Amino acid sequence: MYKRILTIQDVSCVGQCSLTAALPILSAAGLETAILPSAVLSNHTGGFSGWTFTDLTEDMPKIRERWELENIEFAAVYTGYLGSAKQIDYVKDIVKSRLVSGGRFIADPAMADNGKLYTGFDANFVEEMKKLCFSADIILPNITEAALLTDSEYKETYDRSYTDMLTEKLLKSGAKTIVFTGISYKPETTGVLVIENGERKYYEHRKIAGGFHGTGDVYASAFVGALENNLPAFEAAKIAADYTLECIEKTKGDDLHWYGVKFECALPSYIKALNLF
Repeated sequence: MYKRILTIQDVSCVGQCSLTAALPILSAAGLETAILPSAVLSNHTGGFSGWTFTDLTEDMPKIRERWELENIEFAAVYTGYLGSAKQIDYVKDIVKSRLVSGGRFIADPAMADNGKLYTGFDANFVEEMKKLCFSADIILPNITEAALLTDSEYKETYDRSYTDMLTEKLLKSGAKTIVFTGISYKPETTGVLVIENGERKYYEHRKIAGGFHGTGDVYASAFVGALENNLPAFEAAKIAADYTLECIEKTKGDDLHWYGVKFECALPSYIKALNLF
């Protein structure tokens, strides 16, 4: 079946993140990918001296109305960075009206990292993101986001008992399948923890030192692409982790390419992992 999916997030025109990463990765996964931009930025906000910002919040319900008139529906909806609580409300309406029966809603909270909310977000936004995530079929939080979603203390170093506690709180709040990203029990490794149907599976791989902009968006997009090719969540999580690691490998050492990862260069490996051809 040739699937049409929708991804809702911002467009950072330069920076290899958000929709400029999601669209090519999902398309490479053999999926017809429709987009709904929440905003347009000249470049992302990490490390640049400034940026332009065009808010598209009020366009979102107009686009939904047009899709309703045209009877356009989607086999899956995947959300990334959303700029406001109002946008979250609009997204809930779109999911309710345009997702086909039996389709999946995948939410990446995309609001915090390293113990802090992203610039511009507040406690009210977190409360609205809770409602969105706990209505989703699959969520992809990092440790910071999981702590915020469960009103828990953030810990920079932790063991399995901490992730078990976060897991239990998320499940009790309504989470269904959880894909924890960037789970690091040892300094030299990191990985992804998947909780699905009561099963807990952890995929560990080596950790590359340093920070790389956009890897969360690259990972989430690669995961959704694999998932919508009918792979189990844990297999999709592994493929996305291997792909993201290769993207970092192809970028590290290039000081001029500090603003993102060269995800395009690793697409052949990703396509091969999906056995598309």
